[in-house]
Amino acid sequence: MGELPQKPVPNDGRLTTDNRRLTYSIVIPAYNESARIAGSLEKVLTYIAQRGADAEVIVVNDGSSDNTAEIIQEYLAKTPLLRLLENPGNRGKGYSVRNGMLHASGDILLFSDADLSSPIEEADKLFTAIANGADIAIGSRWLQSQLQTRRQPLYRQLFGRIFNAMLRITLGLEFKDTQCGFKAFTRRAGQAVFPAQKIERWGFDPELLYLAKRFGFKVAEVPVAWAHREGTRISPLRDGARMFGEMLKIRWNALRGKYAPTPR
Repeated sequence: MGELPQKPVPNDGRLTTDNRRLTYSIVIPAYNESARIAGSLEKVLTYIAQRGADAEVIVVNDGSSDNTAEIIQEYLAKTPLLRLLENPGNRGKGYSVRNGMLHASGDILLFSDADLSSPIEEADKLFTAIANGADIAIGSRWLQSQLQTRRQPLYRQLFGRIFNAMLRITLGLEFKDTQCGFKAFTRRAGQAVFPAQKIERWGFDPELLYLAKRFGFKVAEVPVAWAHREGTRISPLRDGARMFGEMLKIRWNALRGKYAPTPR
């Protein structure tokens, strides 16, 4: 598909431009998600059908040791909208998102956590922000915190606030929420930032936003509904230390000139 034109406009709840309907790719990274991937796929496929969207759903299996892949295979037989990508082992969420995005064919590229902490219907808000001129739209849990139907435990909120403050100091990112797993990109923006991405695990979100800023893309932070889900695999101590290390690595990569933009 060709490059996304600069100013798509809303029309009957769907984005069109130059009398051509836009196409969408929804990327879902999955690691040992057998307990909830079926329910999430049902919701995403229903959302696509209700919107009448021209869309594909790409699930990236990150070396799951349960039957996540088998469940997805069952859905592959039911719908041509679904694709399954297999990572070479367990590589991390950042690798999974990049893998899915680099194989996506849509004009608008969205990635969402497999647990749908932000309901898939909230994607309409991100798509509207892109229709209004943003290159990238990121879901935010903290712009309107009253939209949270179930908040994180206090210790995770505290960790998030500290990490956010460090991102402002180290990388100059002025967003309220960099870590919400709900982000949409125009094809042009996606084709620029994802090939340049280096971080493969939890610290990839701020790297993407740093690259967007470095490459001159317009990023809109959009308040979305969100609910904390039990069973999260992130450890504030272990993964928190890793994320701080990855934040410093982003800065080091920038100083060493490793973030040259990909020709568009």
